[in-house]
Amino acid sequence: MADTILISADEMKQTLFNILLKYDFNKEKALTLAEIFTSNSVDGVYSHGVNRFGRFVEYIKDGHIKIEAEPILVQARQAIEQWDGQFGPGPLNALHATHRSMEIAQKFGLGCVALAHNNHWMRGGYYGWEAAKAGYAFIGWTNTIGNMPAWNAIDRRLGNNPLVMAVPYQDEAIVLDMAMSQFSFGKMEMLAMKHEQLPVAGGYDDGGNLTTDPEAIIQSGRFLPIGYWKGAGLSFVLDVLATILSAGMATHEISNAKLEWASQVFIAINLSQSKNYSAIGKTIEAIVKDYHQSTKVSADKSISYPGEGVLATRKKNLENGIPVVKKVWDEIIKLAEA
Repeated sequence: MADTILISADEMKQTLFNILLKYDFNKEKALTLAEIFTSNSVDGVYSHGVNRFGRFVEYIKDGHIKIEAEPILVQARQAIEQWDGQFGPGPLNALHATHRSMEIAQKFGLGCVALAHNNHWMRGGYYGWEAAKAGYAFIGWTNTIGNMPAWNAIDRRLGNNPLVMAVPYQDEAIVLDMAMSQFSFGKMEMLAMKHEQLPVAGGYDDGGNLTTDPEAIIQSGRFLPIGYWKGAGLSFVLDVLATILSAGMATHEISNAKLEWASQVFIAINLSQSKNYSAIGKTIEAIVKDYHQSTKVSADKSISYPGEGVLATRKKNLENGIPVVKKVWDEIIKLAEA
């Protein structure tokens, strides 16, 4: 198991902020990006937080991320808008699209922003939390580079196309953030780095055998879709919808470009315009209460709704520090000292 150290959220955010300033981001953009990477890490999604930061910087160095690029409006038709991210910083473009979808929903009840030519948005759940904490229901997804085979296939023609769904709940939110593969590529990379096994089979090795070894799965490229053929089918449809709604690139085009220039969709729903708005809180509370009364398979298992575990991780990491693989933090410090 790889050595880990604890880094406070404040130290991580300040360190990342200082590095981004070195790469000519203005203070506002650098601060927002540092907050997103740190927040993802605080919430336990290290694969799309601190672990991903070094690659983000490499993409800047290579010119794949255009730091000065701003998303531009291509077309607006009432509740639906198309935007072009112009290959700018993925998290900044995605956050802009999230906020814009909420602005449209404030007027029409529902707002849909489809974003073309965006770099990796990192953790999709961040935008679900952002919208839900502001009082909106949210649905969002992205296509990706081909990293998962179609069902009954070997070569990678599908993206794992993460899907996010979120609703406000009490002072927090219920947030589902899931890839169409049993485990995200980032999760696989993180466990491989730590020389750990997956809790259940996540794909096939080169011999076509189901395995819990993330390194073997990354080597073969044969990630296991959630629900087998159902997850593969859902991935396919998400790619189709993201591509046609945004007028952007499909998974096969992203794969040919060998860069993460994704097509993404952000849908915000203004719950305050619903006739039953005053009862929504109690309705969700009743659903959660019934859900928590599920009979456990064993006493040591927990029953948690999507996002509930994040709240516990967030509290722990804010109090004790964020666990970071020492090798990863050493590389970040090198960037800070360069």
